[in-house]
Amino acid sequence: MPQSIRPTTAARAAVFAPLAGGGRAELVAQRLTDAIELGLLTDGERLPSESEMARQFGVATVTAREALEALRERGLVETRRGRDGGSFVTAVGSRNESIDRRVRALSRVELRDMGVYYSAIAAMAAELAADRATDDDLQHLYDTIEAVDAANETSTRRGEGTFRLEIAALSQSARLVREELRLQAEFAPLLWLCLRNESHRHRSRAAHIQVVEAIAKNDGKAAREATVGHIAEAIEWLLDAQADLEGQGS
Repeated sequence: MPQSIRPTTAARAAVFAPLAGGGRAELVAQRLTDAIELGLLTDGERLPSESEMARQFGVATVTAREALEALRERGLVETRRGRDGGSFVTAVGSRNESIDRRVRALSRVELRDMGVYYSAIAAMAAELAADRATDDDLQHLYDTIEAVDAANETSTRRGEGTFRLEIAALSQSARLVREELRLQAEFAPLLWLCLRNESHRHRSRAAHIQVVEAIAKNDGKAAREATVGHIAEAIEWLLDAQADLEGQGS
């Protein structure tokens, strides 16, 4: 498999991947907000400088500066001066409120469509992986699953993203990997909202094992079906959560 596709740090690469279709400050701010909520950017972590962030996103430096200002206003980032200064991710209690607002703002049709599209990409990657994975690749997938602490929401969220990227890498399709990266940055904080619930974190682990076992048997159909089922369950949970949030709002 081409080493350039192996997602050693792919989950983090998704955060700072170049933006498509324009470089507005709100798009940069949303990408960073999603990464913080997903746990890809952790509390106390120093962000790249304005100039480096602009280069990575493919935007003007002033755009990166405006995005960081928006994050500071939301309490997600603080900027410190001095020799060890910079912009740092901060621990705040408003992240769940932010993501809840995003869920309320989307219709049920939009949420289902999000799941259908993501499922199509992830399922194709799993089917191709079943045909192309080596024994070493399988061991790496099992190691990825074992590294996740199902009792910890952040660990499970990060593990979910990493697992999906690993599967995409095993498809040996650079385009699928790039699309997985893009979708993780756009959808993952919403799609895997169910991981707030510990029982779903354990169900996620079981679903991952089921996918790997199908890949080990070179059973592309089973790998696809297990992937589709896992994502469908997450979407149904999300729709129920949206209904609950709307009820609370009323």
